[in-house]
Amino acid sequence: MTVRYRLGCELSYEVKAPTVFIFNLEVARLLRDHGLVERLTVTPDLPRRTYTVPDIQNRYVSVSAQPGPLKIVYEADVTLDVFRADPETIGETPLDAIPLDIMPFLLPSRFVPSDRLSAFACREFGDLPKGHGRVTAICNWLYDNIDYRRGSSNEQTTADESLLLRAGVCRDFAHLGIAFCRALNIPARFVSCYAYGLEPRDFHAVFEAYLGGRWWLFDGSRQANLDGLVRNAVGQV
Repeated sequence: MTVRYRLGCELSYEVKAPTVFIFNLEVARLLRDHGLVERLTVTPDLPRRTYTVPDIQNRYVSVSAQPGPLKIVYEADVTLDVFRADPETIGETPLDAIPLDIMPFLLPSRFVPSDRLSAFACREFGDLPKGHGRVTAICNWLYDNIDYRRGSSNEQTTADESLLLRAGVCRDFAHLGIAFCRALNIPARFVSCYAYGLEPRDFHAVFEAYLGGRWWLFDGSRQANLDGLVRNAVGQV
C-alpha cells in the first residue's frame, strides 16, 4: 500500500544567551519513504551544519543562535510504502542468529533498565508463544494497565518508574515496550516519528522489535495508526 502524507512542525524560541541548537526533525531518508519534497526554514537565516547517520538515516541540523527570537519551520511531502505481513508468520530470531550489529538493542540502558524488569517480563510474557504475537501481547498489556496521562512524567522518567506510576505518555509506553522485549531477548529500539491523524498534532514515540530478520513497528499507547507513522529518528535509549 502506498500513501502520500504532508507533515511538518514549527518551533519558536526566545534565546536568552548564545546557544548551539541541534535539531532532529527532518524525515529519515528510508527506502520505504520516497518522493520526499521538503523545506527547512530558519529565521533569522543562520549558517547550518548537517549530519546524516549512516544506515539508520537520522538527520541532524545545527545552528548557533544569538540572543533574540528563533523560529524553525519544517514542511515535507513524502510517499510511504506500507509493508504488511501475516503476524502468524513472523517469529522471533533466535539469540544465536541475531546479527551482531543488532545485539546492542538487547542491552539495558539509562531509560530502559530491562535487567531490573526481567523477572516481571518473564512472569507476564515468558510463557507466551514466541513471535509477533508476543510483542502484540506486550502492547495489549501496556494499553490495559498503563494510563495515558499528559504531565505524568518528564524527560528523566525511566521505564521502571513508569511501571510503578502505572501512567505515562507515548515516550514512556515506548520505553516500557522496549524494556519488556529486551528482557525476553527480543531486540527493540525507540522510534520518534510524525504520526498522521494524531490529535493534538505532535511528535510521537513508538518502538520497533526485531523479529524474523527485520524491524517491525509497535505502539503500546494506541494513539496513532501504524500505517501513518513517518520516522525521523531511531535510537537505543
